[in-house]
Amino acid sequence: MTFEQLLELPVYGVPQADKDRILTAELNELTAHHRAHCEPYARLLAQLAPGDADANAPWETPYLPVGLFKSHALASVPPEDVQLVMTSSGTTGQQVSRIFLDKETARRQTLALSRIMQQVLGPDRLPMLVIDARETLADRRNLSARGVGVLGMMNFGRQHLFALDAQMALKLDELKAFLAQHGDKPFLLFGFTFMVWKYLYEPIREMGLDLSQGVLIHSGGWKKLQEQAVGNAEFKAALRQACGLRRVHNFYGMVEQVGSVFLEGDDGHLHPPSFSDVIIRHPETWEVLGPGEKGLIQVVSALPRSYPGHSILTEDLGVVHAVDSPEVERMGKAFEVIGRLPRAELRGCSDTHAFGSAR
Repeated sequence: MTFEQLLELPVYGVPQADKDRILTAELNELTAHHRAHCEPYARLLAQLAPGDADANAPWETPYLPVGLFKSHALASVPPEDVQLVMTSSGTTGQQVSRIFLDKETARRQTLALSRIMQQVLGPDRLPMLVIDARETLADRRNLSARGVGVLGMMNFGRQHLFALDAQMALKLDELKAFLAQHGDKPFLLFGFTFMVWKYLYEPIREMGLDLSQGVLIHSGGWKKLQEQAVGNAEFKAALRQACGLRRVHNFYGMVEQVGSVFLEGDDGHLHPPSFSDVIIRHPETWEVLGPGEKGLIQVVSALPRSYPGHSILTEDLGVVHAVDSPEVERMGKAFEVIGRLPRAELRGCSDTHAFGSAR
C-alpha cells in the first residue's frame, strides 16, 4: 500500500483487525528499510531482535526504548538529506532526543497531521491564537518539541497571533483585538496544557472574555496541573466557566515518533489514527496486555522513513479502555495515558519551561 493510499483510509474508521493487518505489512517494510539504511539500528536489532523474520502482528515488530534516541544518532538518510533536526523536551543537564527528518518524512508528517486535525477543525484554515511566544520558533532548523508542535499546528491556522511575549506574559490588548475581529466565528487555539492554564486561563479567568467560538488543541504539561489537583475534567470545566470555551481536545504525541498524534474524542479518550497504534506492555515481563490492564505504552507508526522510529517503547503508562466500541463513532482502540514510569526523566513539553528551557 502506498502512503497516499494509507492516508485515504478513514482516519478513525478502520476496524482493529483490518488495521493490524495493514500496519503489520507497513511496519515490516519499515523495519527492513531501516535495517538496510541505518547501521546503528541494524546493530541494535541484532542484539534486541536477532534474525530478520517478518512480524506477524504489529506487537511483534521490534521496538526501541525511547531513551536510545538520546544516546544514539539514528538516521536512515545521509547527512546532506536531513532538512530538520527535532529535539525532545528536557530540563537543563538532561540529554535530549535528536530526530532527523528528510523532505519525504517531513511531508508525511504534515499530511498525516492534516488528516487528523481535519476531523475536529474541518477543511478550512481558521484564525489562530498560539498560546506561546514567537521566540519559540527562533531556530527553524533545530526545533524543540514545543517548537515542533507550534510550527506543525500553525499549518491549520491563518492570521496567527502569538498570545505571549518573550517573558511569557499575556499580550492582553492584542488578544482583545483578535477576539473583536474573529471571536464571533470559529477560531483555533493551540498551546501546551500547563501553559494554556498558567498563561491564558489564570490571567483571564475573572475578565469575562468570550472564547466560546474557539477550538482548543492542547497537549503536555499535565504533571504540574495534577500537582494542583487539576485533571482533564477540571481543566475543561474551568475553561468553560471562565470564557465559554467548550470545544477542547487533548492529544498525546512525542517528538520521537512523527505521525503518532493521538487526539481526544468526544468520549474523553485518546484514539490512534489509521496509520499508527498503541500497544500496552507489562513493565516487567514486556507481555502484551489486554483492555483494562495498565502498562507501558508502545507506539507504532507507518510514517518515519528518515530514522528508525516506527516502533518505540515509551516511558509512559497507559490503559486501553475499549476496542471497536459501538458506543463511539471511532473504530480501533480508545486509550488513556495515566502517568510516567517511576524514575523516568521529566520531559513534558511545557514542564520544561519552568527550568528556562524547552529543549
